Amino acid sequence: MPTLLQYILSRDSFRKNRLPSLYSDFPIHRKTNPEGYATNIAAWEHALTSAARYGYITPSSSQGHPSTKKTNHLVLRADESLLRELEIPECGRPVALGAVFDEATRNRTMVPLHLYRSNPASLKKPHWGIDTSVLSPWAVMSWGMKQLKGVVVGSEEATPRLQAQELVLVENLKETADRVVKKATGHNPSKTDLVYSKESFVNEFAGALDEGSLLSDADMDVLLLYLSRDSGAIAYDGKVCLSVLFIQYKTLIVMQTIKFRTSDAPKEITEQDTAVASIKTLMATMTKQVENLENKIVEFNSTAKMALQNKNRVSALSAVRSKKLAEHNLKQRLDTLMQLEEVYSKIEQATDQVQFVKVMEASTGALRGLHKQIGGAARVEDVVEELRDEMSKVDEVGNIMNEAGPQINETEIDDELEELESKERQEKEEKEAEETRKKLAELDNLEQRAKEAARTAAAEQAVDSELEERLSRMSVEEGPGATA
Repeated sequence: MPTLLQYILSRDSFRKNRLPSLYSDFPIHRKTNPEGYATNIAAWEHALTSAARYGYITPSSSQGHPSTKKTNHLVLRADESLLRELEIPECGRPVALGAVFDEATRNRTMVPLHLYRSNPASLKKPHWGIDTSVLSPWAVMSWGMKQLKGVVVGSEEATPRLQAQELVLVENLKETADRVVKKATGHNPSKTDLVYSKESFVNEFAGALDEGSLLSDADMDVLLLYLSRDSGAIAYDGKVCLSVLFIQYKTLIVMQTIKFRTSDAPKEITEQDTAVASIKTLMATMTKQVENLENKIVEFNSTAKMALQNKNRVSALSAVRSKKLAEHNLKQRLDTLMQLEEVYSKIEQATDQVQFVKVMEASTGALRGLHKQIGGAARVEDVVEELRDEMSKVDEVGNIMNEAGPQINETEIDDELEELESKERQEKEEKEAEETRKKLAELDNLEQRAKEAARTAAAEQAVDSELEERLSRMSVEEGPGATA
């Protein structure tokens, strides 16, 4: 894995031609070159935040799986060790990191850890004025000395020295919190799925920001504080809760309970939440013990076989005896785990039943309110009866209005209708006769044209016959003379 320095130098803003400026004492040119000052400040701030985002800050020893390790993703330790990590042969150590952290603190992109823990408003944008509640006498005296130094020696543009401190990286913190909430609540979990012990919470969400490296213990403390105090996404007791479970053995579980808040659940940690977290933690512990015992049984079995191959009966008997003891313990653990799973299933079922009953109660109240608005079945019957009465009154009024209208003789209406029908039939017959006459006239014209065409054809045929006959006589008369 690349080191912190290798990651920083791989960024575009840290090209080789810019390293002398970035490693120089550039704050002294803040007024003469404000754009360059702002560019260098932003480059360092974004580079360190991104390096922490991907696990390049303060690595610790690997725990658990060899491919994962705990690193600081949300908290940056700014001290001499950071300067040593960033030192390069060409330019030495970065001189202006103190100014970078001062600007980031002023802009609230980085917040001192002690201030974040003590002041809930530390993530908000700063306001004009001094909050005397967070100032110690030493801080007041230090501030006065800085002001005096600036007046006496004109050191207003002097670069601040890097002070050893831990800084909360606000951007990484908010991104991690958003990912944790989305992962926990994104798939419609049950009420019991939203409850964790601190141990199970760490195991579940330690890789929320970067799967290759886990959040450190300091990161987890800051994340839990943000989720519970600043965003209100979880309820977190923040203190040790004692819970005693009696399942074959009296077991004392010391734990902290975490619950993701929902709109229809109590906002604070309840005894039921603590019990659920205790059972889930104990189930996880038992599962690990079962896995370890299974591995030991396999190991003892292999040892016994190896001892028999080497003719070592004593070692073989010892391995078999240890295997039997491990199998006995495994059976006990499996029985306990099965009981725990059954209890957890019942608790989950009871939680769902509670929600169901609450929904039924709410539905009952809604129906009761609607029935009150209706007034009951008797009132509905009265309304329907009144409606029928009003409708019958409308019919009566219509009948009366019809009676008040003029009297019409039905016989005259029939005679007039019959006369209209007769006229319509006559007009139709005349129209059909006219169409028949037109068709007959057209037929006469066609017949006359056919006769004329026949006469013309006969005349043409007679002319042709006469012409042929003349040609025939001419050929006979001219025959002897042509021979002579």
